Amino acid sequence: MLVNRFTEDFTVPYHEHDFIEYCYVAEGNGFHHIEQETFPIHKGQLFVIPIGVAHVFRPATPERSSKPPIVYNCLFDTHLAAQLSTFQEQPIQEHLSSLGSKASSYFSVFDRDGSIESIMLKLYREMSVKETGSRTMLYALLNQLIVTAYRRKYGETENPACESADFNHVIHYLEQNFNKAITLSELSRFSGWSSRHLQRLFLKHTGQSFGSFLHNLRIQKSCEMLRSSSLKIGLISDLVGYLSIDSFNIAFKKTVGLTPTEYRKSSYSPR
Repeated sequence: MLVNRFTEDFTVPYHEHDFIEYCYVAEGNGFHHIEQETFPIHKGQLFVIPIGVAHVFRPATPERSSKPPIVYNCLFDTHLAAQLSTFQEQPIQEHLSSLGSKASSYFSVFDRDGSIESIMLKLYREMSVKETGSRTMLYALLNQLIVTAYRRKYGETENPACESADFNHVIHYLEQNFNKAITLSELSRFSGWSSRHLQRLFLKHTGQSFGSFLHNLRIQKSCEMLRSSSLKIGLISDLVGYLSIDSFNIAFKKTVGLTPTEYRKSSYSPR
């Protein structure tokens, strides 16, 4: 078992492990490249990486003025996982077994109440300053981390206020990445909710499906650009995530009732 604290940079290569890894983003921002996908990261995210899954963290930019991600990593092998299972209930045993046998996908959860960060800091301190009973304490804390992440991922009940706060993270993610080819399955992995539950949350909190919300967000952003800039319509189409100007024009007129050119003429106010 190993617990470390690492300031991410561009020197660590894309890699995979023969152990299970829990990674907590404590500070900064940047990106987490996992397999063939890339996720923006920020404080409060916990990533659970099964054995054999390739990944790497990267800062947002190489500039020194940027705040690189600081990540706490907790790593343990299948031998320790088997030892821990002696004290675990069956669902947790099966979950941990799947993480160690490449039968489970990676996932992330939000630390909505600070409990995950608290566990990670205790793990790091206990690993750094060895005292009598440190191994017992480390195993107890690791069990706590595993169960907490499991509950966040698979728990059937959730406090409405916490659910709303977590969903706001999803909306923020979309607002920062609306111009990319975001899928519901990608958003599911980012949020830790199933695709089906995410659809229910979109209807509950926005009154729209995921697809409709993303479409309307892109149109809203394009309207802002049309009103406040002299950018060419083809460029705006690219900037808000459309693959062609024709599909953008059709979607825009269907939603707004005017073509982008007509809308700009009626409300254009360059800065």
